[in-house]
Amino acid sequence: MTEVNASDTVGEAAGRGQVLAWGLWDWGSSAFQAVTLTFVFSVYLTDKVGDDLPGSISASAWLGWALAGAGLVVAVTAPVCGQYFDAVGSRKRALATLTALTVGAMSLMFFVHDDYHDLWLGLALLAFAAATFELAGVPYNAMMRQVSTPATVGRVSGFGWAMGYFGGIVLLLICYVGFLAGDGDTRGLLGMPTDQGLNIRLVIVLAAVWFTVFALPVLFAVPEMPRTGADPGAAKVGFLGSYRVLARDVRELWGQDRHTVYFLLASAVFRDGLAGVFTFGGVLAVTVYGFADADVLLFGIAANVVAGAAAIVAGRFDDRIGPKRVIVASLVGMLICGSVLLAVSGPTMFWIFGLALTVFVGPAQASARSFVARLAPPGREGQLFGLYTTTGRAVSFLAPALFGVFVAVFHSDRAGIAGLLVVLALGLLVLLPVRSPGKVALEKESL
Repeated sequence: MTEVNASDTVGEAAGRGQVLAWGLWDWGSSAFQAVTLTFVFSVYLTDKVGDDLPGSISASAWLGWALAGAGLVVAVTAPVCGQYFDAVGSRKRALATLTALTVGAMSLMFFVHDDYHDLWLGLALLAFAAATFELAGVPYNAMMRQVSTPATVGRVSGFGWAMGYFGGIVLLLICYVGFLAGDGDTRGLLGMPTDQGLNIRLVIVLAAVWFTVFALPVLFAVPEMPRTGADPGAAKVGFLGSYRVLARDVRELWGQDRHTVYFLLASAVFRDGLAGVFTFGGVLAVTVYGFADADVLLFGIAANVVAGAAAIVAGRFDDRIGPKRVIVASLVGMLICGSVLLAVSGPTMFWIFGLALTVFVGPAQASARSFVARLAPPGREGQLFGLYTTTGRAVSFLAPALFGVFVAVFHSDRAGIAGLLVVLALGLLVLLPVRSPGKVALEKESL
């Protein structure tokens, strides 16, 4: 394969059609993130399949350990995978393979019946899919450099995040109305039987089809990245040798630009705080602010709409003033709203200030991704996004741990909010000294 100058790959497919095709993968991926991992299949495993599991260890504990194992695999392999995809010019092929493996595992979840003997199959499939899905995010995020220019990377990143939020909402509503709503032996408008969890199993099949359909456009519309000489030797070494190349590159990165390393650390901390907001938001709404269970779903939908819309708007500010300012403003806004939530009570106040807080989540997530894209040396985006994934995994315990500590120490679920605010504030403090990515001349063309 002929090698090209790595800088020539930046913005090589930055037309509207390629951006839309790229964003549709985010839309489709919500089938795993929202439906399979968060709201439907994981709940089915713990609440139905493993409900009568013999022994003293609960299905929830086994689920936690299975996902922890998947996270460990991702943390160890993400950087070298991204490095290899870059070196051999196989980002699109890697995205196709990892997406296919995720969809395949989701499809096999149909065979997990409401029987504790099937729990192990369900856990294995979910853990495998969680690992391949997160690894798929490495080449996918790296491709953002191909479908954006230096003047539009913020908008493109925000668009992708918004597509993920909105896709999750649409699919969850389809699943709820068609397969899950109601009581009795059949559920939803389609009257799906609940025997052996058939309605849930069919939801996961629908999710697998959804992911497949919306993952295809990027594979046809965005060209494969050509091989570059940006990372000498990375294409020829074996698996273990990849870690030696990675160690060499990290040493070079530390020597040339320590601010990149500092940003990876800062983003790992504040991204864990952002994840904690959504993880514990529903729990706090019910236990602290008096929400009815049904209202939590409505709030979740509203929160995703608000976060997605804000990510689109903030993307334009990202391109004008830089991602660091957007992230700092977002974290400050979250700290203010979270502090107010510590003092107020009742569903109305949570609707107001809870939604106000989620306004800042989407922009912070999208601008963190665009920050990495701007920092990455051309041709080595996959490696840097792999490190971005690994550092995030390394501190993913932080928000849950501090939430639990504050609840336990102060004997109040409300105090858990303070634990999340500590994580966000720590991420902000580490971020402040980080130098912004180099300013670039805005191009006249816009999306």
